[in-house]
Amino acid sequence: MSTGLVPLTRPARLRAGSRVAIVSPSGPVPADRLEPGLDLLRGWGLDPLVMPHVLDTHPELDYLAGADAARARDLQDAWCDPSVEAVICARGGYGAHRMVDLVDWAAIRAAGPKVFVGYSDITVLHEAFALRTGLATLHGPMTGTETFLTDPATQESLRATLFAPETVSVLGLPTARTLVPGRARGITYGGCVSLLAADLATPHARTSARGGLLLIEDTNEDPYSLDRILTQLLRAGALDGVAGVACGSWAGCEPYEQVRAVLADRLGPLGVPVVEELGFGHGPTGLTVPLGVPAVLDAPGDGTPATLTVETPALR
Repeated sequence: MSTGLVPLTRPARLRAGSRVAIVSPSGPVPADRLEPGLDLLRGWGLDPLVMPHVLDTHPELDYLAGADAARARDLQDAWCDPSVEAVICARGGYGAHRMVDLVDWAAIRAAGPKVFVGYSDITVLHEAFALRTGLATLHGPMTGTETFLTDPATQESLRATLFAPETVSVLGLPTARTLVPGRARGITYGGCVSLLAADLATPHARTSARGGLLLIEDTNEDPYSLDRILTQLLRAGALDGVAGVACGSWAGCEPYEQVRAVLADRLGPLGVPVVEELGFGHGPTGLTVPLGVPAVLDAPGDGTPATLTVETPALR
């Protein structure tokens, strides 16, 4: 019998002078987007360290940031460097599935908890950190993405989470609305829903959602494609026992009225609270949401905004 979700080990918060390593586990990041992101981190008093293969591009498959082994080595070397307190991804794209099994997860676990930040394709790594090492992570903006470079709310959400996580315990934009009313407590997990589906039946894949608060979002998926993804998760039993579902942004998934109908049709029969447009993911504002921590999802039925309240600060 599979066990349910439990709180994961949280890393320490950052401080002025903390060294943060930048990695590209998936797609390539343009140099003109990397530097402005580094400048933002420096403005917060952090000391960014760019790993050797961050600006690489695979010679034949240009959607990859260099060779699989090199991307895996950057992540592992950054994590195992005792001077590094956080590892932040430069961007998503595609490629994490190709390199995740090349990482020495025993070495990662032995190095202990550190801050890890990313979203989109990085969902694969969030799941790996949770399931292979028992470490909590942050679903948050990446240094080479437009949202991080241009949106002050996105920047502030990450900055506050890194330095003073107790100040951002109640999460949700004013857009957050109830699809299925109720209140649920559980352990946060999830990310980009197409990546969660792609993880099914792979080595070390999650086998239970019991006691979990599922966070999902995606980008550039047609409504029928989202239907297929959610149906696959349902048929596989991957959502059995889930306590609640919080949906983030669905940028480029249009028309949104059909997306909402798909979410209601596929998630409503679970009989748990479901919230839409909480404010994380690929949208114009991407809140930083901790994964692997206890939280409460409030989905009121009176039309007031829904919220996700983190019961334990994301970082110690």
